[in-house]
Amino acid sequence: MESPRNESNIAPRAARVNDMDAELTGMPTRYQTRLADGRVQCDVCPRHCRLHENQRGLCFVRGRGRDGIELYTWGRSSGFCVDPIEKKPLHHFLPGSAVLSFGTAGCNLACKFCQNWDLSRSRETDTLADAATPPELAATAHGLGCASVAFTYNDPTVFMEYAIDVAGACHDAGVRTVAVTAGYLCPEPRADFFAAMDAANVDLKSFSDDFYRRICGARLGPVLDTLVYLQRETRVWFEITTLLIPGANDSDAELDALTGWIARELGPDVPLHFSAFHPDWKMRDYPPTPAATLTRARDRARQNGLHYVYTGNVRDPGGGSTWCHGCGALLIERDWYELGRWGLTAGGCCAACSARLPGVFAARPGSWGSRRMPVRLHQRAAGAGAL
Repeated sequence: MESPRNESNIAPRAARVNDMDAELTGMPTRYQTRLADGRVQCDVCPRHCRLHENQRGLCFVRGRGRDGIELYTWGRSSGFCVDPIEKKPLHHFLPGSAVLSFGTAGCNLACKFCQNWDLSRSRETDTLADAATPPELAATAHGLGCASVAFTYNDPTVFMEYAIDVAGACHDAGVRTVAVTAGYLCPEPRADFFAAMDAANVDLKSFSDDFYRRICGARLGPVLDTLVYLQRETRVWFEITTLLIPGANDSDAELDALTGWIARELGPDVPLHFSAFHPDWKMRDYPPTPAATLTRARDRARQNGLHYVYTGNVRDPGGGSTWCHGCGALLIERDWYELGRWGLTAGGCCAACSARLPGVFAARPGSWGSRRMPVRLHQRAAGAGAL
């Protein structure tokens, strides 16, 4: 294991902006503070990277240009793909619908278990192989019949200006927006970012500040602040995912602390997903998560008062389906990303007892299924047509 990071003393990597592809020109950003020693501080996340000219922050996609902090991935993407919304995962937001998903590169956390490390830790411009303006992206999503666009694969907070611009174009086109994020933001940019989102899945990686510091190079407190903010001050529909790593964050004591906090501070109706870990990046010496661990976590969460708890990254139709908290009826049957029986009324209530299911639901479920369809947006924008 690497030694833990002391975030107050983190020095950004002295990567030079002019070492990057010349096409990745910087977009001016808003959240920054000029310091007395000549550096400029990025104020998007609690890292507060303090940068000299031509330095990059830890995320590597925000850096110091001549006039201040700039974003170098506006309009660029590592790829676009139409996914099932259940893959985000979101189980109470337009089930069965298609979502146009994309990410860029970089991340403001340094998780040693990252399962998208080739994107989140990328320092190569060829990662950003596709491009799209916000109107092009919104038009493509609408044309493909996607109910939403998801900012995912890497954390959208590091490209928040691009995400917000895309969200505005999507809303103009009648397409909703989804953020898949670790929730590691400062208060003011957090408010601006989530004001542009309709739904979110927030990774709560552990309920231990020590875990966040040692394994993620971050802190727990700002993530909890984001969750409380979402619940108390926004209308964003959000769900939570915790990746369970054997021996690292899966003890009964931690599960009780995490789920008890959610029940008390956020309420029992916030859906929680427990996902299985597979060895990756810098934690290849840890074993995969047994299915029994996910079932144990789900059982404890329900015992601690949560109504909607799911298992993920394993085949578990019972743990992946939605059940009525009022009468126990099956409301949404899931097998991986495929929907089966549907027990909701057009108004989103249990057909058996009329209890309302919290979430955002259409009158009928979507029929996208488990398909995954890559899309090349710059080809479509140039009139290539075929996917």
